[in-house]
Amino acid sequence: MTQQFLHTTPSELIQDVVSRQVEIKSSARRVHRTFTLSMPMAIDPLLDHPSTAAAFEADEYLPYWADLWPASQMLGEAILSALSLPQRVLEIGCGLGLSGLAALSQGCHVTFSDYDDSALAFAARNAQQNGFTHFETQQMDWRHPPDGMQFPLILAADVMYEARHTTPVAQLIAHCLTDNGECWLVDPNRPYAAEFRAALSSAHLIFEVTETSTMTVDHRTAHGTLYKISRSSSIKSPTPDNK
Repeated sequence: MTQQFLHTTPSELIQDVVSRQVEIKSSARRVHRTFTLSMPMAIDPLLDHPSTAAAFEADEYLPYWADLWPASQMLGEAILSALSLPQRVLEIGCGLGLSGLAALSQGCHVTFSDYDDSALAFAARNAQQNGFTHFETQQMDWRHPPDGMQFPLILAADVMYEARHTTPVAQLIAHCLTDNGECWLVDPNRPYAAEFRAALSSAHLIFEVTETSTMTVDHRTAHGTLYKISRSSSIKSPTPDNK
């Protein structure tokens, strides 16, 4: 078993912070929300720092949390399209927290989780500056989730950026999902779908997939796949009964 790995990006690397307006739309419900996101001005200084090199040497870690990924927008759109959601939500690999913000805007209580404590600080900052208070943070290596941690809805956006993550992500979902819960995961069609689907089956999880797309903040069309993952033989959208 791998050792637990947690990290904190040095604060001196993230002094230059920018603010971006990100609009999330649901065409199905004609709902849209605009969120203000604070984020590092550039990811390159984080990538080039010796602390990142040491973290990569220890666990192949890179600070991908510092960028805004289109999959989080696609997941946010799916969240806004839901007629109802469970009260308690876990976002894994939250990064800047955009998907969690969409869930907060729907009245959920969100637990943001990430390897990097600096990511959690930004997720909390973004939640607060958008007027939300019903959230908490959890620094977590998803290969070592706390005992007893279970949620009726788990959110994940672009967490399988390497093949080595497919099995741990599937096992985390199996560990943290309540019996009647779902995981909503958006993958931007990275080349590990077959490995991930096999890992889900090995973890006794079933899923349905829907193709999705979004217009990014830099006006590109991004495509992805939305997974709805469940333990049961019949996948249903979360309802108030899941609370």
